[in-house]
Amino acid sequence: GGRRNIIINGAMQVAQRGTSSTGLGASSGYFTLDRFQTTFGSTAGRLTMSQVAVTDLPGFANALKLDCTTADTSIAAGENFRLQTLLEGQDLQQLKKGTSSAEKFTVSFYVKGNASATYMLELFDGDNSRHNTQQFAVTSSWNRISLTFAGDTTGAFDDDNAVSLYLNFWLHAGSTFTGGTYTANTWASNTNANRAVGISSFFDSTDRTLEITGIQLEVGEQATPFEHASSFGEELALCQRYYSREEAATGASYKRYAVGAWNSATAFECLIPLSTPMRSTPTLVATGTASNYAIYSANSVDALTGLVITNDADAGTDNRAVAIAVTTSSGGVAGEAGILLGNNNTTNFLALDAEL
Repeated sequence: GGRRNIIINGAMQVAQRGTSSTGLGASSGYFTLDRFQTTFGSTAGRLTMSQVAVTDLPGFANALKLDCTTADTSIAAGENFRLQTLLEGQDLQQLKKGTSSAEKFTVSFYVKGNASATYMLELFDGDNSRHNTQQFAVTSSWNRISLTFAGDTTGAFDDDNAVSLYLNFWLHAGSTFTGGTYTANTWASNTNANRAVGISSFFDSTDRTLEITGIQLEVGEQATPFEHASSFGEELALCQRYYSREEAATGASYKRYAVGAWNSATAFECLIPLSTPMRSTPTLVATGTASNYAIYSANSVDALTGLVITNDADAGTDNRAVAIAVTTSSGGVAGEAGILLGNNNTTNFLALDAEL
């Protein structure tokens, strides 16, 4: 029946940023598994987020695991913690939202924790500020949760590459988000007080854990068997539309990134073609400092003093290629070729970010 699952990386296979990140809770962002971000608000709770191996759930090899490392049992009104995945409007047109033919759709996933808990799955329409919520229960064993959401005849999703739908797993919240009324599976204009009514707190104990995998969103009232990508390569390419870690030789002392040329004695420019077109013109993320990168040319290595993305269509930057301009203190010869590389460093890397 073609690709049914609208979720990317639902089997938790791809983790370009790394397989584990500790001390999360002070700021929001993408830290480990691709397409899944953590959003925090004013909590003192902290956690570790990891990609973990699965051995007790046939058909799945990986899961996303959250492990509470600092509890927060004094919950202020505005506190919140959500695990999210964000979807582009142009990928959601088959839901027919905002029309008289609006489709019902089903979200399913496998989940377990260290003990029983109740959390909330919220579908939040960012284009029209509308939402629909349903609670789900977690036990200490793997369970498949299946939640069918009513079609919404109010408010169409924009047909573009911006975020339209947020899948929010509410795991911790204060009274600003829990003080209202829970009405299951009903689309309504956003009321913050109704978004997480009746949930447990993930930060209630340092014993608290949560594992989740096999996330699927599909049109219809029935949760069909989880649809795996045809290959790891297909899943990786879908993730690289949003984030791409650029490194030619992982762990090498001098990673080669791109070939380019000197414009002057202190300015070098190169172009990185992208194997997968990105969602939009990406931002360059360079871990470490400029001195962790260098230009190799004429049998010498020149450390960098600057590293910036050139957002100039004439220079070749768009969602299919990235032009990088670098500066050095000296060492170049205009017109001479060179290679942008890591400067005797095995841990830093370049990445391109076009996340929602």
